Amino acid sequence: MDNLDKNGPPARIEGKYGAMVVCWLLGNGCLFSWNSMLTIEDYYGYLFPDYHPSRVLTLVYQPFALGTLGILAYHEAKLNTRRRNLFGYILFFLSSVLVLVLDLATSGKGGLGSFIGICAISGAFGVADAHVQGGMVGDLSFMLPELIQSFLAGLAASGALTSALRLITKAAFENSKDGLRKGAILFFVISAIFELLCVLLYAFAFPKIPIVKYYRSKAASEGSKTVSADLAAGGIRTSLEADEENPKKLERLSNKELLCQNIDYALDMFLIYTLTLSIFPGFLSEDTGTHSLGAWYALVLIAMYNGWDLIGRYIPLFKFLKLESRKGLMIVILSRFLLVPAFYFTAQYGDQGWMIMLTSFLGLTNGYLTVCVLTSAPKGYKGPEQNALGNLLVFFLLGGIFAGATLDWLWLIGKGW
Repeated sequence: MDNLDKNGPPARIEGKYGAMVVCWLLGNGCLFSWNSMLTIEDYYGYLFPDYHPSRVLTLVYQPFALGTLGILAYHEAKLNTRRRNLFGYILFFLSSVLVLVLDLATSGKGGLGSFIGICAISGAFGVADAHVQGGMVGDLSFMLPELIQSFLAGLAASGALTSALRLITKAAFENSKDGLRKGAILFFVISAIFELLCVLLYAFAFPKIPIVKYYRSKAASEGSKTVSADLAAGGIRTSLEADEENPKKLERLSNKELLCQNIDYALDMFLIYTLTLSIFPGFLSEDTGTHSLGAWYALVLIAMYNGWDLIGRYIPLFKFLKLESRKGLMIVILSRFLLVPAFYFTAQYGDQGWMIMLTSFLGLTNGYLTVCVLTSAPKGYKGPEQNALGNLLVFFLLGGIFAGATLDWLWLIGKGW
C-alpha cells in the first residue's frame, strides 16, 4: 500500500470495464428476487385475492430491510464487508429457492398459511437487501463513480429484466392449463439460478479485478478496516501498524458529522423513494381501472416503469446532463410530488396512454435522480467516510421506500377496504 498514488489513481488501471459489467450483474442480483416477487403480482393476486399482496408484501419487506440496515449502518466501520455481502447474496438465493419449494409443496393453493409463508420469505428478502445494497453502495462509494453507476443501473435492470421475463412467461403459458402457475414457477427457477451466479461472482471474480484491488488498497491505507477480507481474497495482505504510528491519518468524521454535512442528500433519497413507492407497485396494480389491455395492463405499467428507471440511470453518464447542484436536486425532487395529483386525475378521467406516459416519467426521474445523488454525495471524503456515507444514504433510501409503501394504502380510502 505504500506505493499508492496519493494524488489520484494511475492513468491506466486494468479491469475498469470488466468491473463495470460485474457491478451491473451484482446490482441485478440485489433486487432480482424481490422484483420477481413484485412482478408476478398477477399470480399472487389470483392466489390471495383478499389480502392485497402487492401492498402487503412490500409493507412486510420494508421493516426488515430498514431495521437491519439501521443496525448495519451504525456498526459499519467494524463490519467485514465481504462476509456481509456474501451473506446477503446467499440469503437471496436460499429465499428464492424457498418460494419455489413453498409453491410446489402447497400445489399452488392459496390460503392464509401459504400467504404467511410468502410474507416470511418477503421479510428474508428485506434482510438480504439490507446486507447487500448498503454493503455494495458503501464499498463502491470510494471507487470510480462509473462503478456505482453500473451497480445502480443493475438495480434498475433487475426490474426491467423481470418485467420482460414475466411478459414472456405469461405469453408462453397463457393458453395452457394452469399456465399462470407454470409461468411463475419458471420465473423463480430463473431467479434462483441468477442469485447463485451472483454469489459466485462476488466470492471469486470481483475481488480479483485490478481496479477493485487498487481502490480497496487505497481505502485500507486511509484507515478502512472493512476491506481487509476482500483484499485477502484478491491476494493482498494489509497492515495498519505503520499507520497507527500516525493516528491523525486514520481519523475520520463520525456518522453523525457525515449526516449533518449531507442531510440534504439524505432527504433527497428519502423523498425520491417516498413518492415512487406511494405509487409503485400498489397503485399501479390495483387502482388504475379497467382498460383494453385487460389482465396485461398492470404488467405493462410495471414494465414501463422499470424500463424507464433503467434508462434514467444511464443519463448521468453524459456529464452535461448530470444534475450536481444540491439546491437544484432538492427543487426537482420536491417538484416531483406534483405527480400525485397527476396520477389521481389520470386514473379517474384519463385513458391508458396517459397512464403509461406518467408511469414512464415516474421511472425515468426515479433512476436519474438516484444516480445523481449517490454519485455526487461521496466526493471529497476519505475512503472510510465514503463507505459510511453510502450506508447512511441507502438507509434513508429504504426509509423512503417504507414511508411510500405505507402511504400507498391511502389510495384505498373510500373503496370499502
